[in-house]
Amino acid sequence: MSGDPATDPNDGPAGDADGGRTGGAIVRVWHGWTEPEDADEYERFLVDPDDGLLENLSGDGYRGYDLLRREAGDEVEFVTQIRFADYDAVAAFAGENYERAHVPEEARELLARWDEAATHYDHRASERR
Repeated sequence: MSGDPATDPNDGPAGDADGGRTGGAIVRVWHGWTEPEDADEYERFLVDPDDGLLENLSGDGYRGYDLLRREAGDEVEFVTQIRFADYDAVAAFAGENYERAHVPEEARELLARWDEAATHYDHRASERR
């Protein structure tokens, strides 16, 4: 055992076999900004129970999402955090060039600007109450 979590997959924070990654998920993080008058409509586009983009994601390897929102000066910032089982599931959602942002045309009409790339993280731990 090397004692280094970066090189020894069996030596995570709790010494568990998955390196402390509860569930071993990949979290895809992306930022977009709207004008204040478009913020509610953009949020509905994402989370509407009938046809919201995030609310209706499914498929092998999809594990859920979080949507964050905040007033940021003269615009509204949104952060999406989408959880996947592995990079194959990320690619199934976003395509083979999965680091590139996936921004549907309807979203482009509501967003003032957005990050051109998404960032991916290994999910290490979480607690929800």
